[in-house]
Amino acid sequence: MRISWMFLSSFLLAACAASTPAATSADDADTVTTDTATSETAGTDASGQDTSACAAVHIITARASAEAAGEGRTKALIDQIVSTSTQTVTRAAVVYPATLTNYAGSSAAGVTALKTQLTAQVQSCPTQKIVLAGYSQGAHVILDVLGGGGGSTLGALTDPIDASIASHVVVAVSFGDPRHVINQSFDQGTSQHNGMFPRTDAQLQVLGGYAARIQAYCDTDDKYCDSGTSISIHTSYLSRYQDAAAAFVLGKIGG
Repeated sequence: MRISWMFLSSFLLAACAASTPAATSADDADTVTTDTATSETAGTDASGQDTSACAAVHIITARASAEAAGEGRTKALIDQIVSTSTQTVTRAAVVYPATLTNYAGSSAAGVTALKTQLTAQVQSCPTQKIVLAGYSQGAHVILDVLGGGGGSTLGALTDPIDASIASHVVVAVSFGDPRHVINQSFDQGTSQHNGMFPRTDAQLQVLGGYAARIQAYCDTDDKYCDSGTSISIHTSYLSRYQDAAAAFVLGKIGG
């Protein structure tokens, strides 16, 4: 009888252990994440790193000057991409000043912040497809990260982000970039003039390497990207191009 009770106790303990879920630690919260879709099936990458918390796609948005922290007016585009995509998608915004006063310092801070954010995201989720989106000063920021920034009134030249990180960016869309230069293969819209702070030839050459992944929208008479007179044109790109930009992004990420 003593042996039977010992056997029964061992059996019950084993059964309880088998039915109790393994404890898991919560993922660190991304302070700039604004929305998250269902995460991917648990797994590891080729190096054995746990990628179970990584969505298939991650969108990082840099807002326009003077907009409140977050995605700004570009949120409507990101909403459309997230709701239309068949994949898991997470989203975040660049934390930077986005001020018109001391524009050079603000945009430089945005470039530094996005480089750090993008590098950390790639290191955490090395198989993830990254989307960059930016409006006005935010457009300036995302393309300076890829092509290099600074120069002239914007201060010292800065290097583009390392190609090993940039290679994870599958698509970038920008609207009203003050660093716009006409006749680039990735230009979209009706602009016939350079912007307020045109990129250098060297910066354009680097961006040209990503041309197939970029759509940069600028229309005629935009005060900032076309050196024109109209603020209303500058602030209304999504009313004209949101569907086209969403389709471009969805095509690059694979639906």
